[in-house]
Amino acid sequence: MARKFSLVLLLIGLMVVMTGCFNIDQPIKEENSGFWDSFFVYPLSWLMTNIADALNNSYGLAIIIVTILLRILILPLMIKQTKSTKAMQALQPEMKELREKYSAKDQQTQQKLQKEMMALFQENKVNPLAGCFPILIQMPILIAFYHAIIRTPQINPDVDPSYTGAPQEFLWFELGSADPYYILPLVAGATTFIQQKMMMVQDNPQMRALMYIMPVMIIAFAAFFPSALALYWVIGNLFMIIQTYFITGPNVGKDKEATTGGAKNK
Repeated sequence: MARKFSLVLLLIGLMVVMTGCFNIDQPIKEENSGFWDSFFVYPLSWLMTNIADALNNSYGLAIIIVTILLRILILPLMIKQTKSTKAMQALQPEMKELREKYSAKDQQTQQKLQKEMMALFQENKVNPLAGCFPILIQMPILIAFYHAIIRTPQINPDVDPSYTGAPQEFLWFELGSADPYYILPLVAGATTFIQQKMMMVQDNPQMRALMYIMPVMIIAFAAFFPSALALYWVIGNLFMIIQTYFITGPNVGKDKEATTGGAKNK
């Protein structure tokens, strides 16, 4: 679990670094060169622009639609991740028994614990790190969409001084400016917390800390970034919450734990 926690932190740091390693202050245009801009960022910006044109220049609705389309595109990966989490959660009673059996902290005992854990995973055909692999694959897509939002002048006029169009408004906020009422940042943080709580496999102190740290980070970012990004985070989180609920269900792991407990009582 410590390795998985470290990997999550590494991915977060990698995402933060990657979002600033490209031409984030340059508007995205068709003539932009480079593999990243040509094959990742510009197609998403083009898609948003065309959808907005079809919806009476509503870039807010365009962001929502493209966010949903991207989530559907990577849905097979997310289903795999969610099922991996579900499988791990179902094994928690057995894992807890093993930790209690090998509770001593000496190296020999801990080696036996790791061996028993691996045998348990192999017996149930579960890879404890399988849930992390889809994150690695989907990361470039989500970062590219972040760039498409932040580098499309119609959404973020500040990125292109030559752009003379009016700021795009959606609901109560301007897409290129931070939410003046901090409603979107708070909703983004709340939905991030709910999503992580639904995905949390066990009551591990490290993962629990991350469950509280991530929403605070999202709120802080969303409070200063353009509202278009906060809107993207909210829609993506809501999609993940609904997806997790229907794939995993609200009581995953409880049935097996109850069965194990019932067997013990007998």
